[in-house]
Amino acid sequence: MNVGMILIWIAFITCVVATVLSLGKIITSRHKFGILSKRMEFFCAAATTLSMIVLVFQLLVVNASYDYVFSHSSIDLAWYYRISALWAGQEGSLLLWAWAILMMLLLMQYTNPTKHLAGTRLMDITRMTSLAISSVLLLLLVLKNPFAAYHVVEGIGVELTNWNPFVVLHDVPYGQGMNPLLRNPWMAVHPPILFLGYAAFTIPFAAAIANLLTKDSRWTDIAKDWMRVAWLFLTLGIGLGGFWAYEVLGWGAWYWTWDPVETSSLIPWITSTAFLHARTRVSYGEYGFLAPLLAVLSFILVIFATFVTRSGMWASVHSWQDFSQEGLVIAIFLIVLTGSSAFLLVRRYLEDEK
Repeated sequence: MNVGMILIWIAFITCVVATVLSLGKIITSRHKFGILSKRMEFFCAAATTLSMIVLVFQLLVVNASYDYVFSHSSIDLAWYYRISALWAGQEGSLLLWAWAILMMLLLMQYTNPTKHLAGTRLMDITRMTSLAISSVLLLLLVLKNPFAAYHVVEGIGVELTNWNPFVVLHDVPYGQGMNPLLRNPWMAVHPPILFLGYAAFTIPFAAAIANLLTKDSRWTDIAKDWMRVAWLFLTLGIGLGGFWAYEVLGWGAWYWTWDPVETSSLIPWITSTAFLHARTRVSYGEYGFLAPLLAVLSFILVIFATFVTRSGMWASVHSWQDFSQEGLVIAIFLIVLTGSSAFLLVRRYLEDEK
C-alpha cells in the first residue's frame, strides 16, 4: 500500500473542506463552521507533514520503486544530498511549499501579535484565502504525485501509477541520482530558503485581500511581520543562488546574468521592499491603496516566477520541463489571482475617489 499517496489525497481533501467550511463561517457567521474548519486544517497540516517525512525517508533509503526517488536519489549520494533531493524536483518542492504555508498559517493564528484578531472577519478571510492557495498547491501534488510508483501489471510488465495507492510496488534496485549540477553544498540551503520566502508571501497577500473586502485597517498587524520574513528569506535565497551560480555555472566575475527565473524572483523582492517602506506610513492615513496593492502584487509575482520555472516556456537553467498540465493549472491560477485581485483593487480605488 502506498501510504504517501494516501496522505497526499487526505491533505488535499481536508484542505478543500477546511476552505469551504471557512467560507461558510464567513457567510453565515456560524461558529460551528469555524471550529470544523480549524479541525480540518489541523488534519491537513498533519497529513502534509507526515507525507513529507515519508518522502524524506524513502529518499534516504533509496526506495527507487517511487519515480521521484528514482529520479533524484541514489546510494552513491551522501545523506545530506538525499535529503536535499526533497526539493530537487518539482513535486518535492511543491510539497515543501505547501507544508510551509500551512505551518505559517498555524503560527499566524496562534501567536501573540495576532491573537487580538482571532474570530474577526479580517482574520477569517485571511485564513480562508491562505487555505485556498494551499489547496491549489496540493491539487498540483495530486495531479503529479511525489509518490507515483512503479508496479507490475500482468501481461504488460512494469507501469507507473499516479492514482492507485493499493497496487503492489515493483522492486527497482537503484536510483539514477541527482542532476550533477545540483550536487553542491548550496543545494542544501538555497532552494528551501527560497521556498520559505515564497510561502511567507501568502499571508500578507491574504491579509491584503481581507482588507480590500472589509476595509479593516488592522490588516497590517498580520501582514507586516510576515512580509519581513518573506523579504528576508527571498533576499537570502537570491544571494545564495548568486554564489551558487558563480561557483558552478562559471559565470565569471558576475553573480547575475538576468536568467528568466532569477529576474522573476527579483521583481517581487523589489515590490516587497516597497511595501515595507509604504507600510510605515499606513498608520498615518497614507498609502491606503498603495500598501495592499504592493502586498497583492508581490504574491502574484511569486506565482508568476513559479510559472516561469515550471511552464518550460522560457529557456533557463532553472526550468524543469516542457509545458504540462501542472503548468496549465498554475497559468489558470495566475489568471484567476490577477483578475480577482485587480477587480478588488479597482473597486477600492473607485470607492476612495468618491
